[in-house]
Amino acid sequence: KITALALASTSFTLQNKQVSPYRKQLSLSASSQESYSSGEQQQPQPSTSKKRLQPFSRYLEIECWKNSHLRDLEPVLISIGQACKQINRIVQRAQTDDLYGNALDKSTGLELDENVQGEVQQKLDVVCNEIMLRSLCGCGSAIAAVASEEEEVPRCCSDVMGNSAFETGDYVAVFDPLDGSKNIDSSLPVGTIFGIYKKPIKGTETSDNLDDSFLQRGSNQNLLLVDIVYTREFPPFSICKCVYTAPLMRRHVHVATTVLVLTLGSGVDGFTLDPDKGVFLHTHRDIRIPKSGAIYSFNEANFMDFSEGVQAYLQGLKTGSSSTGLKAQARYIGSLVGDIHNILINGGVFGYPATQSNPSGKLRLLYESCPMAMIVEQAGGAASTGKGRILDIMPNKIHQRVPTFIGSIENVYEIDQFHKYYDEA
Repeated sequence: KITALALASTSFTLQNKQVSPYRKQLSLSASSQESYSSGEQQQPQPSTSKKRLQPFSRYLEIECWKNSHLRDLEPVLISIGQACKQINRIVQRAQTDDLYGNALDKSTGLELDENVQGEVQQKLDVVCNEIMLRSLCGCGSAIAAVASEEEEVPRCCSDVMGNSAFETGDYVAVFDPLDGSKNIDSSLPVGTIFGIYKKPIKGTETSDNLDDSFLQRGSNQNLLLVDIVYTREFPPFSICKCVYTAPLMRRHVHVATTVLVLTLGSGVDGFTLDPDKGVFLHTHRDIRIPKSGAIYSFNEANFMDFSEGVQAYLQGLKTGSSSTGLKAQARYIGSLVGDIHNILINGGVFGYPATQSNPSGKLRLLYESCPMAMIVEQAGGAASTGKGRILDIMPNKIHQRVPTFIGSIENVYEIDQFHKYYDEA
């Protein structure tokens, strides 16, 4: 009785309930341990307010009203914006939805053979390729045919949609559905690249061969080239938050933004996906690349396979003898869209030169080099093969590859001079 009375006298009321101090201590300890083990900290949430930004759809509405030749493409671009959001969701769910790894043949269940690029297709490549095909061909009557990096030959939209009503259209589109798809396992940036061209007039620049509609110079003033880059971006330096939890060490990788970058032939604009509203908002107006930059983005594992001119250029960057006068900083992600976006914002040069094993380079002219060159040039930069402007190249086949150097105008000019000097020597 005395013991019971002593415990009763030290108890207290919490929310009208009698709780023993000993039981309360156990409860708090369990709660603290659970919070601690989950890496969560009880902190007040910061109050935020949304910027008043123009939606992507409204931007297109205004631009297409001001430029009548773009009006047929408005539904196409809106459809591509929707496709980018769909791909963004799929990329985020890739692990939980079993979309990692090599693609399988539906009939046999075995892994697919190498595609026309000599690469084994990933599951995400197949899914995203189908999304892009349907988005470009199924949004109206503007697009007549499409060419995908994942497929050997171009396809008429009537074939894609299974309906002859989609065989008309004044434009053709090229695209890389998911550039850098192998980076998904490492949570690195990936992207979708596409370009839209006006079909040449029959009898002047093309025959009835479907390929001829795609084999056009990017600099042809009679063409309209529209490029969009969807990219799952990290900050300039990837943020890794390490939280110690007994007995585990946890690492959290924070993805910053999904950005859509667009040129309609008169400058470059960027739109960031608002995850709350599910819409792209106009966050980057009239993007301009710096005239020169310190960043160089090359895969230096291939250094010994590069030409003498490229080797000398890279050595000059490292020793501080570059004509830009800037201390070089190496940044290489291994994803074209991520590397180019970094160069576009901060300045510098991206390079994928020819090597002994790939004397024509490795990047595809129609799907990668030409669209990226268009965006960077419209932002005030330059794009070259080391011997000439990328947009002046007349393609001779759909999957043609070229050496590629893209970035700030002074950086690209300098590497062209190195090529010229060593080629003449």
